[in-house]
Amino acid sequence: MPPSFEIAVRVYYEDTDFSGVVYHARHLQFFERGRTEALRACGISHSDLLARAEPLAFAVRRMTVEWLAPARIDDLLTVSTEFLEVRGARMTLAQAIRRGDDRIATAAVEAAAMNLSGRPRRLPPEIIARFGLG
Repeated sequence: MPPSFEIAVRVYYEDTDFSGVVYHARHLQFFERGRTEALRACGISHSDLLARAEPLAFAVRRMTVEWLAPARIDDLLTVSTEFLEVRGARMTLAQAIRRGDDRIATAAVEAAAMNLSGRPRRLPPEIIARFGLG
C-alpha cells in the first residue's frame, strides 16, 4: 500500500466566501500544501529540486476534484496525500480533505516533472526511490 501523508489545515476568514463556507478554489491551495508537505516527508523539497545541476520542477497536468460537503470558518481539516505511482516524468496522487470522519473533497492528481523551460523531464532514479513505492 502506498504511504499516506497528512497535514492539518485550519479554515480562516480569508478562506471563505460571504457565507462563511470555504471558497471552492481554496481547496486547490489546501491540496497544494498537502502535496508539498508529502514531498518534504519523502526528503524532497522544491528548493532542492531547483538547486540541482539540472533543475527540476513539478506542475499539475490534470486534476479532478469532487466537492462532497462544505467546510466552514474555524474548521480544522486534514489533508491527506498518497503517491499512487511515480515513474518517468509523471506521478499520480490521490488526495482528500476531511473534517473528522467527514469527507469534504477528493482529488485525483497527475503531476509532471519538467525542466525550467517547461519541457518534460524524467525523474532521476534517486528521486523516484524516495517515494517508497517499491
